[in-house]
Amino acid sequence: MTHAIDRPQTAEDVDVDELIGAVAHDITADPFPVKGLDHVRFLVGNAKQAAHYYSTAFGMTCVAYRGPEQGYRDHAEYVLTSGSARFVLAGAVHAGAPASAHVAAHSDGVSDIALQVPDVDNAYAHALAQGATGVTAPHDLTDEHGTVRMAAIAAYGDTVHSLVDRSRYSGPFLPGFVARKPIVDRQPMIDAGVQPKRFFQAVDHIVGNVELGKMDEWVEFYRRVMGFTNMAEFIGDDIATDYSALMSKVVASGTRKVKFPLNEPAVARKKSQIDEYLEFYGGPGAQHIAVATNDILASVDAMRAAGVEFLDTPDSYYDDPELRARIGEVRAPIEELKKRKILVDRDEDGYLLQIFTKPVQDRPTVFFELIERHGSLGFGKGNFKALFEAIEREQERRGNL
Repeated sequence: MTHAIDRPQTAEDVDVDELIGAVAHDITADPFPVKGLDHVRFLVGNAKQAAHYYSTAFGMTCVAYRGPEQGYRDHAEYVLTSGSARFVLAGAVHAGAPASAHVAAHSDGVSDIALQVPDVDNAYAHALAQGATGVTAPHDLTDEHGTVRMAAIAAYGDTVHSLVDRSRYSGPFLPGFVARKPIVDRQPMIDAGVQPKRFFQAVDHIVGNVELGKMDEWVEFYRRVMGFTNMAEFIGDDIATDYSALMSKVVASGTRKVKFPLNEPAVARKKSQIDEYLEFYGGPGAQHIAVATNDILASVDAMRAAGVEFLDTPDSYYDDPELRARIGEVRAPIEELKKRKILVDRDEDGYLLQIFTKPVQDRPTVFFELIERHGSLGFGKGNFKALFEAIEREQERRGNL
């Protein structure tokens, strides 16, 4: 039995930890303490256009920039934020720049999932002692706003984890970046007495796809190197359809502020979504980013109006009496969820609402999830079959199933 739509908190009032399902935990007891995500860095074919897309379609705000004008000769980089979520969009400005090779191999994709840590040197030393591969040794970046300490270690594929301590820095992002005015001017709305609403307020989790037989290796990597725990796993019928299958395990930091589901393909009758991703991305990488919102209905309406395409869900999903009995009371009538194709799932801790975009670039690789949690710490296990069938319909249209 559902009820009328409740109005959630405003973006300014929301508790981000509650929004992403964080839990109390003393990180000082961790061998590799992680305070949270610092930023997600994308390498893209055209950073200026990508920044415009994420500003308009995802409602993000451009806050900083670095490029040739600042003496940075390889890339143009735009920093966009939405609440605590921070994306860095970097595009090559000449053929020999590192982003050029990455984009040629993978298309637009995530190159760095940066983590905030209280002590970069200790974290880096611990990671290497536990078998991680160092990419960049600890070093300082300094300007008139202070100092940021950074290092980087390798993760799956061409992905890295930068380790960032910005506790001594007050600038717009990192030394070398300058503050930049937003790409979309929302001041006229403010002047008219309308407060612009963020479409999302945080990154909830980031999903990595790895090769067959490699999932457990990376689960062990995050356990051994970062002290992450195995939060959940989905094997066999949990995560299969009549045609394709995959296996997934979720690793998370002690606070649950950082959550990494890791997928690998499983043997099935046809090509799975993970097989398709690995083929078109050219290897392992970040498959999708889940962003947390406190009003998924309003966010979906705004993003769809701005041109974002979401996966379709058949009406039969919402008409299933077993679903209605299982989910119980949620904050929006099932008819409102049905109209927007939003999925709903419940577990022992509460419920969640979620929806997935189609890939946001030409290759069928990276996409996004919007998630609204109400106590649930899960990942929508009850929706896996409906989600995978929706993805399979898109695969079939592309000729890749």
